[in-house]
Amino acid sequence: MKLGRVGAFALFFAATFTLSPAKAAPDSKANPDRPLEAYIGADPEAHPGKKVFDQNCASCHEGQVPKAPQRAMFRYMAPQAILDTLNTGVMKDMAAHLDATQRQQVAEYLARVSLADYKAPPPPKMCKGKAKDFDLTKPPALVGWGYDTRRFVPADVAGLKAADVPRLKMKWAFAFPGAERARSQAVVAMGAVFVGSQDGTIYALDLATGCARWTSKVQNEVRTAVVVEPWSAGAKPAHNPRLFFGDIFGRVYAMDALTGQIVWRVRPEEHSNATITGTPAIAGDTLYVPISSFETMTTVDPNYVCCTFRGSLVALDAQDGHLKWRHYTVEKVPAKGGKTLTGREMLGPSGAPVWTTPTLDPKRNAVYHGSGENYSMPPDKNSDAIFAVDSATGKRLWRFQLTPKDAWNNSCFLRPPANCPTQNGPDVDLAASVLLIDLGDGKQAVIAGTKSGQVAAVDPDRKGKLLWRTQVGRGSNQGGVHFGMAAEGTRIYVPIYDAKYTSDGGVYKDYGFPGIHAVDAKTGQILWRHTMENRCNGREFCEPGVSAAVTAIPDVVFAGHVDGWMRAYDGATGKLVWEVDTTVPVKTVNGTMATGGSMSGPGAAVADGHVLFESGYNFALKMPGNVLYAYTVDGK
Repeated sequence: MKLGRVGAFALFFAATFTLSPAKAAPDSKANPDRPLEAYIGADPEAHPGKKVFDQNCASCHEGQVPKAPQRAMFRYMAPQAILDTLNTGVMKDMAAHLDATQRQQVAEYLARVSLADYKAPPPPKMCKGKAKDFDLTKPPALVGWGYDTRRFVPADVAGLKAADVPRLKMKWAFAFPGAERARSQAVVAMGAVFVGSQDGTIYALDLATGCARWTSKVQNEVRTAVVVEPWSAGAKPAHNPRLFFGDIFGRVYAMDALTGQIVWRVRPEEHSNATITGTPAIAGDTLYVPISSFETMTTVDPNYVCCTFRGSLVALDAQDGHLKWRHYTVEKVPAKGGKTLTGREMLGPSGAPVWTTPTLDPKRNAVYHGSGENYSMPPDKNSDAIFAVDSATGKRLWRFQLTPKDAWNNSCFLRPPANCPTQNGPDVDLAASVLLIDLGDGKQAVIAGTKSGQVAAVDPDRKGKLLWRTQVGRGSNQGGVHFGMAAEGTRIYVPIYDAKYTSDGGVYKDYGFPGIHAVDAKTGQILWRHTMENRCNGREFCEPGVSAAVTAIPDVVFAGHVDGWMRAYDGATGKLVWEVDTTVPVKTVNGTMATGGSMSGPGAAVADGHVLFESGYNFALKMPGNVLYAYTVDGK
C-alpha cells in the first residue's frame, strides 16, 4: 500500500491498516505500570502470521463468507481476545490444526501487537462486605444515551449543584486492564457503575469505592454505553434487571445485571463489516439498535468491490432478542451504480450508516436517528439525513437530508484512490444523536448537528420541514459536531471539534471554533461561544476541540476535550468554572498507576453527587489512555 501526500490523516490511516513502527507508546514513560502495545514492525507482509492467515483463514475472511469479519476489522480486537477465540472460542475447531505458535502469530498479525512479552494485566479489586450488594430500589435514571438523548441530568438525579462544581476532586479512579482507549459510557443504577471496555470486559463497580462487584467477558470491544433495564423507583423489579449493549462486531447482548451472566446474544445484521457504535435505546419491551459498519475501511483494498452495506435501525424484543422490524436507510440493495475516480465499477447506492443512539418520541409513536455518508455512487437522499420511523412498525415517516451528494470512503485517503467515488466526500455525517426539544406552546423541534459544524432544526409535525440552520463550527473530516450535544431547556450545548487537519492530510489555514458553544433552539441564534485556546505545548496528538459527547446539569455543562482536559462551563455565559488534566498519572483502585488521554465518544455520567467520565482514545490521531474517573465534592 502506498500513500501519496503523507499528512496527519494519512498517518492515522496507515496506523489503522498497517503495522506500527517499533517504538514505545507515547505515554510509556509517564505510565510504566500500564500494559502497552509492543509494536511488531513496520511491514505487515513480513510478519509470519500473514502467511498463516492467508493459507488458513483468508478464504472465509476476505469476503467469500458473508458473515465472516474481514481482515481489517480484527485491528479493533485485543490480541489476547483473538488468541482466545482461536484457542477456546468459536474458531477452536477451525484452528485445531494450527500449533500454538501459529495461532499466536495469527493473533499478532491481525491485532498488530506482539504477544511474546504479553503479561496479563492486574485484575480489578473485588468488593467485600456491603460493597458487593445491589440496592434494587434504585433503578437507573432515565437520562443520557439509551433513555433520553438530550443528555440533561436534573438536580435530583445529579445530586450536584452548580456552586459545587469548582470543588470537584477525584474520589477514585479505575484503570481498564489491557486498554488504550475508553469508549463505553458509564451508567449508574443500584449503587453500581456499569461500563464496558476495549477488551470486552463488562464491569459492575461499586459507586462509592470503585471495587468490582463482578466482571463478565465478551470477546470483542464494547463501545456503546451499557443500558440498564429500568423499573419504578422505590420498588424492586419483578426479575433481575438486565443490561443491554452492543459490541464492535455487531452483536447485541442482554446480561443479568446482578451476576454478569449472558441472557441472550444476537447479531441482527449479517453483513460481515457491521458494527454497533451508537448505544441502543430501550422503551418498554423493545430495544432500538443502530447499525453502522467498517466497510468504508475495507475499501482500501484495491480488489474490494465497493460497496454493499446499508445502514439500519433495528427493533429487537428485549426478552429474547428476536427481530421485530428493520428500517434500512438505503431502501434498495446496491447494484451497479457508477465508477470510481480511477474508472472502476461500483455498487450503489450504499452506506448511510447509523452511528447514533436513536431518539424516542412517544407522543408521535416515532423514533428519530441520523445517518452518515454514502460509501459509493450514486449518492442518494438517504445520506447525512434525519429519519423519522414509526416505533411500532419501522415504516419510514419522513426524511430530511442536511448535506446532499456526500459519497466517500476511506480509500479516498490513498493515491491512487481505487474505490473513491467521484464526489470524494465531504464525509460530514450526523455522528451525534438528534435532540427532541420542547419549544413552548406545544411545539417541538428535532435538532441535529453535523461534522460540517452545522446545527439545524426541523419540525416533526410537518414531515421534517426545516426551521433554521446555523453554522456553529468550521467543520472537518473528524467534526464539527461529533459525538453528542446536550440541551438544558431550549439552550443547546454544541461541542465543536474543528480538527486542524484537512481530509487530504493538510492543515486548515483558520483556527476554527474548537470548544463549546450555546445555541437557542427556537431561533438558531448563537448565545455564546467558548473557543478553547491551544494549550498542548507541542504535545503529539493533542488538540483543543471537543469530540466527545457533552453532558449538562442545571446551569453547567461538562465537556471532555481532545487535549485530555475535562472541563465544566457556566451554562448561561460559557465561562470556564472547573477543569482537570487527565493526562497526569493517578493511582487507581486496581493498585496501578494509569493515565487518561484524549476524550472522544462518551461523555460524563452524573448521578448521586458523582461525576464519572472515561479518558483515553488511541484512534484517529488522539492520545491513548485507559481510566474511568469518579469525582465528587472535595473527593468525599
